Amino acid sequence: MQQRVLTGITTTGTLHLGNYVGALRPAIAASREPGAESFFFMADYHALIKCDDPARIERSRLQIAATWLAAGLDTERVVFYRQSDIPEIPELCWLLTCVTSKGQMNRAHAYKASVDANTAAGEEPDAGVTMGLYCYPILMAADILMFNAHRVPVGKDQVQHIEMARDVATRFNHLFGAGEEFFVLPEAQVDETMELLPGLDGRKMSKSYDNVIPLFEGGEKALREAIARIVTDSKLPGEPKDPDSAHLVTIFDAFATAEERAAFRAELRAGLAWGEAKNRLFEQINRQIGPMRARYDALMAHPEEIEAILQKGAERARALARPLLDRLRHAVGLRRFQPLAASAAPVAKAKTALPVFKQYREADGQFYFKLSAHDGRVLLQSQGFAGGREAGEWVKRLKLEGAAALAGAPVALGEGVQADEVGQALSALQQAEA
Repeated sequence: MQQRVLTGITTTGTLHLGNYVGALRPAIAASREPGAESFFFMADYHALIKCDDPARIERSRLQIAATWLAAGLDTERVVFYRQSDIPEIPELCWLLTCVTSKGQMNRAHAYKASVDANTAAGEEPDAGVTMGLYCYPILMAADILMFNAHRVPVGKDQVQHIEMARDVATRFNHLFGAGEEFFVLPEAQVDETMELLPGLDGRKMSKSYDNVIPLFEGGEKALREAIARIVTDSKLPGEPKDPDSAHLVTIFDAFATAEERAAFRAELRAGLAWGEAKNRLFEQINRQIGPMRARYDALMAHPEEIEAILQKGAERARALARPLLDRLRHAVGLRRFQPLAASAAPVAKAKTALPVFKQYREADGQFYFKLSAHDGRVLLQSQGFAGGREAGEWVKRLKLEGAAALAGAPVALGEGVQADEVGQALSALQQAEA
């Protein structure tokens, strides 16, 4: 079975050299590997959360689409689409919203950061918080679950959202699945070795630091001028330079072979002037992105070509989304009218055997708890606590928050127990509590 991999990028700006090295280039390379079915989308609904400038949204959507295509994205191999071209996504978002607890959204990092910032500034906790920001994780879950992606490459700051998507998927499957698993549970794919390119001042390349090197915008002139502003030490021409302490060398390495890296370092140690080193860096980068830039400029001059590509991608995406949404609508009761089944005599509903939390104290004086299935199997086992109150608070949190609380919980899975089984058990307890 092919693994589905889904990647989205928010359309609120243009991409720089760091985006290319850290995200575009590895994502495009991964999409060419056998065994993966790749989905790339422009998250333009998400952009509306951050930006209320229509012209900026319009410009960014076009520029980012052109950048992906110019950088080599093969739209015959991948499904490339705009989020806003798939109406099934916001409809799925609403279905998921109806099974997502407010308490879970209260713990989302972006929302909590806004509340903390408001509190620190003496403002009302929810000042400036829109429902778009508040419900952002549910829309992200809909993006992922709409295509049942198995893996989602994300940064560490987005892992919580993948966990939330898993929790919402588990809850929906439990409530409406009737034995059928509508959604697979996605996994976050965090690349610990992802190349982070330094900016002009040596810090991480970021527009918020105003230290970026443009990828395509501004052409060769802008690329050369940005490279000329890279901060170096005060060593004069002819004086040996230390390549290992120069972030200019780190940028060069991202575009060079092993042989080219070794030669560049040797020249610097031999006294190569920083000005000449910057010229070498410009030539090294421009050789690779120059042809891409030409393609980018051609696409920007003919946006109708990009539009045709995206419409074709939307057709492919909707061919997968529409049948799934039809099944989901039927599952929740949004069905075509037909004669109702004759009312039968009331039948006593069988009581589902729920998993059970048990708290206890061992001979070592420590307090413990465990979660047991109806057949007695231990699903979760806690570590020891000095007091029973702390153990009880964790039990309460797991009952209320479900699988979302597992990430920081001091517990271990029972022998032979899978995480999915624990998630379903906690979801069942959540529904019983509700």
